[in-house]
Amino acid sequence: MRITHLGHSCVLVETGTARVLIDPGNFTDAWRGLTGLDAVLVTHQHPDHIDPEHVGSLLDANPAAIVAVEPSVPDIVALPERTIRLAAEATLRVGDLKVKAVGGTHALIHPDIPRVGNVGLVLAAPGEPVVFHPGDALDAAPSGIDVVLVPAQAPWSATREVVEFVRAVGATQGFLIHDGLVNHRGRALVTTHLTNLTSTRLADVRDTRPWCPA
Repeated sequence: MRITHLGHSCVLVETGTARVLIDPGNFTDAWRGLTGLDAVLVTHQHPDHIDPEHVGSLLDANPAAIVAVEPSVPDIVALPERTIRLAAEATLRVGDLKVKAVGGTHALIHPDIPRVGNVGLVLAAPGEPVVFHPGDALDAAPSGIDVVLVPAQAPWSATREVVEFVRAVGATQGFLIHDGLVNHRGRALVTTHLTNLTSTRLADVRDTRPWCPA
């Protein structure tokens, strides 16, 4: 398995028979122009996770790709007819990769801001590490996770919540995502806390080169 962090919450996961892009949002443009995708997955409707202006071009360039999104996304963003509404607890197959949606609700930003849907994504393939992308929520902690993608900073989280999330998931490895608003000092601080307070080893994947979990 190869995992490439393409900025903020956008991640490319590649196995022997699957090439899957998660959350192509508007905080990064490193995903634009990708081809050869087998699936594009979206955890929720916010534009930093699905760029309404440019995602259409991505999908046009990958006409055979499965498009599976949290159920409210097609009501907000124009998507092709082949789009699947992926609700919590649903599963789909992409080549040798099984994708399961978990959770269901975005983390609370403020009581006066309506909450939207959010599905975390568990990706598993035979003989490969199991990967968890939580989207914008920290309440789901599926079992059997080897690699956790950790939201570094958000209007809806605090460091104590991130630490408890990483502890609950219990993965041996991971790296920071949702870092589009974090400078190098903030990243170092979050990394230090997670290193000191959890057993998860964090990789530094900011150079957008593929990373292969151990």
